[in-house]
Amino acid sequence: MNERDTPMLQAVLAQAGMELRLLVRSGESLLVTFGIPVGILVFFSLVEVLPTGERRAVDFLVPGVLALSVAATGLVAVAIQTAFERKYGVLKRLGGTPLPRAGFLAAKALAVAAVLAVQVALVAVLAVSLLDWQPQGGGLAAPLAVLLGTLATTALGLLMAGTLRAEATLAASNAAFLVLLVISGVTFDAATLPDGLAAVGRVLPVGALGEALRVAFDGGGFARGAFVALVVWSAVAVVAAARTFRWEP
Repeated sequence: MNERDTPMLQAVLAQAGMELRLLVRSGESLLVTFGIPVGILVFFSLVEVLPTGERRAVDFLVPGVLALSVAATGLVAVAIQTAFERKYGVLKRLGGTPLPRAGFLAAKALAVAAVLAVQVALVAVLAVSLLDWQPQGGGLAAPLAVLLGTLATTALGLLMAGTLRAEATLAASNAAFLVLLVISGVTFDAATLPDGLAAVGRVLPVGALGEALRVAFDGGGFARGAFVALVVWSAVAVVAAARTFRWEP
C-alpha cells in the first residue's frame, strides 16, 4: 500500500463510520431494520397462525426474515438516507472534498455490510437459542444469496434515491417493502396466494432471496431459479442506478 492509499483508506473508513451512525441513529430506522424482522420471527414462530406449508414455522420464517432484513436495510434505510442527503446538498458538498464518489459508495457499502452482519447474527442467535432452529445446510449458497440480495436491493434503493424527490423516495421505499412483505412468500406460504401473484412474488428480489436461503438451509444447496433471478435483478438494478443517479438535488 503506497502513501496515497493510506489517507484514502482512512477517509473511506471515516465516511463508513459516519454512514453507519446515520443508518442506526433514528428510532424509525432501527424499527424497520431490526424491530420488524425480529418481531415477525419471534411472534409468528411462537404463535403459529401463518400458513408455512409442511415446515415448522421457525424453519420457514428464518430465511424469509433474513430476506426482509436485507430489504429493510438496502431498499428502505439506505434509500431514505441517501435521498435526504441529496435533497439537503450533502452529496453535492461531498463532491468538493478529497473523497471521490467511488470512495463514498464504498463507504456506504461498508456501512450496509456492518448493519447486515449484526442483523444476520441477531436473527441466527435468536432462532437457534430461543426458537430451536436447526439449519441443515447453508454453506456457500446462503452467503452468496445474501450478497446478491443485498446488491439488488441496495441498488434499487439508490435508484429511487437518485431519481425521485426525497419525500417520494420515503413513500415509495416503504410501500415497496410492504408489497414485498405480502407477495414474496417470505412470511407465509405463497401457495395461499393467487397463482399469478405468487409467481410474480417468487421472482422479485425478496422472494428469490427467501427461496434461495430456504433451499440452502434445508440442505438443498443452490436454488437455480432463485439465483438466476437474483443475478438478473442485481445486474439490472446496478446498471440502472449507475446511469440515472443524480448527485445534485
